[in-house]
Amino acid sequence: MQLRGGDPEEIGGYPVEARLGSGGMGTVFLARTASGRPVAIKLIHQHFAGDEEFRIRFRQEVSAARRVSGVFTAAVVDADPEALRPWMATAYISGPTLAQRIADEGTLFGPELRTLAIGLAEALREIHRAGVIHRDLKPSNVVLSPDGPRVIDFGISRATGNQTLTMTGRVIGTPPFMSPEQLQTPRAVGPESDVFSLATLLVFAATGQGPFDADSPYMTAYQVVHEPPDLGAVPAVLREVVEPCLTKVAKGRPSAHELLVALRGLPEDLGSSSAPMAELKTLPGTRRTDVPGPPDGWDLGPVADDAPEAAPGSDPGDEVSGPGAVSGSASGSGSGSGRRRASRKRRRFLGAGVVTALVTALVVAGVVVLGSGGSERPEAGGGRETPARGQGFSGSAAPLPAGFAPWRKTVRGGQQLGDELRCVTADGDALFCGGGGVVAARLRASDGRVLWRKTYPGVPMQGLHLIGVTGGSGKGLAGRTVLGYHLPKAGSERTEVVALDAASGEELWRTRVGTKATYLLREPQHAVLTGSTVLTVDPGSTRFEARSARDGRLSWTTPLPSGSWCAPFPAGGKAYAMCAPSTQVTLGRPAEVGFHTLDPKGGALGRAVTADGALRPVGALDGGRLLLVREAAGAAETGFSQVVRLDMATGRREADRLRGYGGAVPGFADGTLYFTSPTGEVSAVDPGTGRRKWHTRTAAEWASTPLAANGVLYVGSATGRVTALDARKGSELWSTAPHAQSPGGFTGSSPRLTLVGRVLVAAAADNTLSAFDLARPPRIP
Repeated sequence: MQLRGGDPEEIGGYPVEARLGSGGMGTVFLARTASGRPVAIKLIHQHFAGDEEFRIRFRQEVSAARRVSGVFTAAVVDADPEALRPWMATAYISGPTLAQRIADEGTLFGPELRTLAIGLAEALREIHRAGVIHRDLKPSNVVLSPDGPRVIDFGISRATGNQTLTMTGRVIGTPPFMSPEQLQTPRAVGPESDVFSLATLLVFAATGQGPFDADSPYMTAYQVVHEPPDLGAVPAVLREVVEPCLTKVAKGRPSAHELLVALRGLPEDLGSSSAPMAELKTLPGTRRTDVPGPPDGWDLGPVADDAPEAAPGSDPGDEVSGPGAVSGSASGSGSGSGRRRASRKRRRFLGAGVVTALVTALVVAGVVVLGSGGSERPEAGGGRETPARGQGFSGSAAPLPAGFAPWRKTVRGGQQLGDELRCVTADGDALFCGGGGVVAARLRASDGRVLWRKTYPGVPMQGLHLIGVTGGSGKGLAGRTVLGYHLPKAGSERTEVVALDAASGEELWRTRVGTKATYLLREPQHAVLTGSTVLTVDPGSTRFEARSARDGRLSWTTPLPSGSWCAPFPAGGKAYAMCAPSTQVTLGRPAEVGFHTLDPKGGALGRAVTADGALRPVGALDGGRLLLVREAAGAAETGFSQVVRLDMATGRREADRLRGYGGAVPGFADGTLYFTSPTGEVSAVDPGTGRRKWHTRTAAEWASTPLAANGVLYVGSATGRVTALDARKGSELWSTAPHAQSPGGFTGSSPRLTLVGRVLVAAAADNTLSAFDLARPPRIP
């Protein structure tokens, strides 16, 4: 949309190029950063600039958007709530809003509708885990980007536990998508209100109309509060899931997590509605495609891919491929119901959706390697890798694999979501990768050839990317075991760790595991590999279990502290456990967390060293001190507020303030604490003082934790770009060109980069891998 007379030429130093849209509170413009990246800037209307009550709301919007910036939203790039005309800049993500999509192409059905539902439920779960209630979910606030749905516009959101700001004389929200409590008692609105709104949005996506639509906004609001929903045109299997979300009493609805679990259990083809499209109810005086346009908007959308299982020794489709679609079949019919039937549906929801998937797709298992050195993340093999100094590479101790030439491959999964793959090395030329629909695959580092691959048969979830490889009895891969996660089939009730023979890919054993780790660690780390022992929590979350990595034989068990959920994790070459009362963990912010040492040989659980608040382990310092970061709380804070050091021997705790680092991913490498943001910012922090060493902006968007080696920091982007930084000063040494299309994806605390001798292997979106010689990086100016 072209600029109009009176539109600004620049906002906050960002040159404005075009209008993206306008609403009641502001106008959204397309602008550019100094490096040429597109950003969307929301500029508040002039008549609101002098309204202090509105400024408070806008500050809350900026704070909320920063707290949840990431894969499911548009990341905040910059903002100035105190400007003469307040503004906020976010990453620009191309794509139509859901409202535009339905207006232009009609309703969604089958795999497309299921994918949208899962993506939005996952987004809402993460928003709630960040302590934010959106309060305005509607089709114009959902953007369908090439890599998945994004939820935007946090203009009337608030932090959980904070008082809602109710503006005098103004109705805040959009009646067709508001909850009963939002219309009646807005100060009492909680996360359940967002679940209600999401259900109405899914009904709209499936039918082109809301479940409470009427002749006027006032009648619509009355039906939201007093009448049962009209769900006759919704596919029966989807109706079974959304109906409990539309109960009038907030406490009777499932959580966003429970909703996500139930949606993942639906068939891939949701089936058809119970009424022909021609018979669907239409609002008086309107056409079916007359849906409201977006007042303010950014972007969203997920993908999947299907490929047959490859036999060991084969070289399955290695070239880069485009996303496909999930397929299947199901049909059914039914109708809406009143409160009594909704209550029965709620019980059925919890039975078939939660109990079914609390062991399943709650959060699927990953495996983390616990090495013998100082790094708790799987990196390059055997300590032979000597990374580059300066702009080139020095150190003849790091050879190239025999016959190496730069390569790029795609390791296809059964049903693939992009940007999940992570790799580790073993025995020189052997590269093992997993994630993105792949349980594990063995590749040759010299040319990227896939020697064997075991795929994941269900729909993969973000975070399934970590595997581990044990040591062998001698040279080569003989006796080595690769460990990853596995779900036997789509909609399975089990989450498992599976062990494969490293040389052949033959399955050795598997075991069910508990999936509560993400609640505590904020990442899907459900198993720790230490030496030849695998540490997990049982499916019922009652005890720690230790098994032989080679044959799966149970060697010991240790009960969890009473009433607690626990998760094992590695740090500094040792195993630890994080525990908290289960009743507090489910609320997202435990008041008290206990950290324990965990003996991998006998299972002894050390005494608890307690700390308050939401803490995330990132590593260990010399002297047995555990390194943690505290997540900020409250509407005025974002990111991480403190760096915490716990002495596990004495129980002494030291803490220093941090600058915030909103939306960033924390990581620990080579004695330094790093924070990487979705917009390419990298910060280095002294873990002993919390002071920032340096801060730099890079082109490595959606970067995960850097890989540090011999004075150089390597940062990997979701687009396949690799940037090398001077680890001491933060100055850029060189950068490669991007090669993957997806602008976003899972980041997590494990690097996308793996060193194999002198070769750097970079994982990117769509399960693509690229490899090059560090002595000759394919740099760009």
